[in-house]
Amino acid sequence: MRLNHLGLPVGDPQGSLRFYHAYFGFDPGTAQRYPDGTVIVRNADGFDLALHAVDAVEEPAPFLHFGFRLPDADDVRALLRRLRADDVPIVEDYDDPSYVAFKCLDPDGHRVEAYWEPPTPG
Repeated sequence: MRLNHLGLPVGDPQGSLRFYHAYFGFDPGTAQRYPDGTVIVRNADGFDLALHAVDAVEEPAPFLHFGFRLPDADDVRALLRRLRADDVPIVEDYDDPSYVAFKCLDPDGHRVEAYWEPPTPG
């Protein structure tokens, strides 16, 4: 079984679509818009992100987050540099030999993690 879908409440689906396209590879060409205001967009791995329009997004619990595993530590560092250059809020940042990661906030305050860990032996 594999997780293939995440639904997020958002204030501006088009703004969120731009964010997830620019930094996390979701293809706006796959976006489907539904009558209730939801926009579903897919990335190259076939993961669907459902951006559901709401009047107000509640602040999530501090630990609540979702993440993207990147193939290389330098990929994480490069993405972090891009986000910082674009003034995207970074709320955590780790750079150790066995774990390189950060968490940023999307336009609605959802915590998004990008990380790399070496493969586990075995």
